[in-house]
Amino acid sequence: MASASVRLDHVTRTFGDAIAVDDVSFEVQPGEFLTMLGPSGCGKTTLLRIIAGFIDPSGGDIYINDERITAVPAHKRQTGMVFQNYALFPHMTVFDNLAYGLRLRKLGRPDIASKVDEALALIRLDGYGDRYPRQLSGGQQQRVALARAIIINPDVLLLDEPLSNLDYKLRLAMRNEIRRIQRDTGITTVFVTHDQAEALTMSDRIVILSHGRIMQIGRPTDVYENPSNKFVADFIGEANFFDGTVVASDASEVAIALGPLTLYAPLNGEAPQVGAKASFSVRPERLRIQPDGAGREAQRNVYAARVEDHDYLGAVVRYYLRLGDGLMVKADEHNVSGIRYRSGETVSVEIPPDDCFVLPVAG
Repeated sequence: MASASVRLDHVTRTFGDAIAVDDVSFEVQPGEFLTMLGPSGCGKTTLLRIIAGFIDPSGGDIYINDERITAVPAHKRQTGMVFQNYALFPHMTVFDNLAYGLRLRKLGRPDIASKVDEALALIRLDGYGDRYPRQLSGGQQQRVALARAIIINPDVLLLDEPLSNLDYKLRLAMRNEIRRIQRDTGITTVFVTHDQAEALTMSDRIVILSHGRIMQIGRPTDVYENPSNKFVADFIGEANFFDGTVVASDASEVAIALGPLTLYAPLNGEAPQVGAKASFSVRPERLRIQPDGAGREAQRNVYAARVEDHDYLGAVVRYYLRLGDGLMVKADEHNVSGIRYRSGETVSVEIPPDDCFVLPVAG
């Protein structure tokens, strides 16, 4: 199966006075699995439908393999689409659902039968050709919808939140199944989701959107470990945020005063001026909790804290800790021995400087 590049060049889409997509540009490499991620209303599904040709852009252009397709109707674009509700034909068998696009392309019966057999093997549903969609589980229907999109040999596969109707464990299984099929076929894939775990586990790269604009593009490790702004840090995973005043700064490190506390963070960009406002963040799982007094001898970013509360999450225990005169932080511990600290207990908490990231201050 051939792989294609996809390029969006300053794409905009308005609906009346509302701007759904605002000057978006990015490129999907051949064979890449790219995810568009963001909250409801951020423009990700609109962008996917613009690529498919179901919605016309108000401005900008779409290219597949450097060929401008902005004005090409949907049925003439070499794209395969999997919808959120699968959109299988209920009156057709699995075989006929898969054969539908091939018949429109005037393939002969032997070729259709061969391609359907190959598709059923690909999705691990050999022998299911005579069943109807109502006789399939949700996961099986999802796989049939995926195979129907791939069987026509499209240049690009488009997936619009295909896992949202599945229960939790089935979603986990289908993440791996979709990724396996994508890797086996090598097809260029654009995937839409609002689920950050899906994006992090399935993607080669992620485009994070908010209010129709790109907030960051990068590999899963990039957007999680080095978010470009507060929105990305807050939307991807959990984070603690701190706003304070710069009291010291050099080419590699910045010290930020948060009331009576001073926290240190590495500096990757331009050094802020002393006295300037600054914001930084750290993930809850990077904080380290120890019994009261442990590890506080002249160490940076190690403080006394009071345990205010905790959440037992099974594999993880989250503690809510109060530092100094009121600064609250979240700290996650892998559950190896149950709940170690109780409300009211005093502990030491380390906020490792190398795990902090300085963020741009809005305005």
